[in-house]
Amino acid sequence: MSIAVVSLAGIVLFVWPFLGLGLPPELPAVAVTLGAVAMLGLMEAGARRLDSGRLALLAALAAIDAALRLALVNGVGGFSPIFFLVICAGYEFGASYGFLVGAFSLLVSALVAGGIGPWLPYETFAVGWVGASSGLAGSVVRRLRPSSRSWPPGRLDLGVLVGVAIVTGFAYGALTDIWGWVAFYRGVENIGWTPGLSAADTLAQFARYYTVTSLTWDAFRAIGDALAVLALGTPVLMALGRLRARLGYEIVPAD
Repeated sequence: MSIAVVSLAGIVLFVWPFLGLGLPPELPAVAVTLGAVAMLGLMEAGARRLDSGRLALLAALAAIDAALRLALVNGVGGFSPIFFLVICAGYEFGASYGFLVGAFSLLVSALVAGGIGPWLPYETFAVGWVGASSGLAGSVVRRLRPSSRSWPPGRLDLGVLVGVAIVTGFAYGALTDIWGWVAFYRGVENIGWTPGLSAADTLAQFARYYTVTSLTWDAFRAIGDALAVLALGTPVLMALGRLRARLGYEIVPAD
């Protein structure tokens, strides 16, 4: 429920241009994003799902991802290694935790590199939703087939994560393209954002824009993330699974 409440703010940001409103003001959008991420963290802490141990792990994962993003900024096409850890963390620790890992990874790297701008809210929510999607996929696997959560992780786990990597690889690109589309392609015939169009026509314009400019680029991200899962998914999931077991606890009522 907490992830759904926080995601409403992000949905407004992404839907805004399709209502003919252009882009929301930069400062309010950044403030809303930071507030949403902080709210999710506080809600998870209040529910005792984010204790000191998981908070320390969150900081470590965000720092590693931020370092990878800065060190390997010129990846192959749209591929970046940051998505792999976000996907694995979400799968092991759940949707809200996966969202926080993705969001904090983007925010930390933006602060270090000075990359704070109108694009940041879109990137933050998009990467957060990558982790949340992986967490939801993991919870579905555990509910439908609890015995499939083998140790070490089995083929089902890797197969699900490969699917998540491919889908989110394209979804992240489409979501983050919305800001650049409105900012730099305003009024371009057939593919640019154009004020005055209906929501359906605006969506059709964006679909043409994405197909022409970004589909191939995002394919590198989707394939790269899938290959990373196949190559490194098992040991990373094992390591995160051990940490999850150690950081887990049960609240026992007092006698």
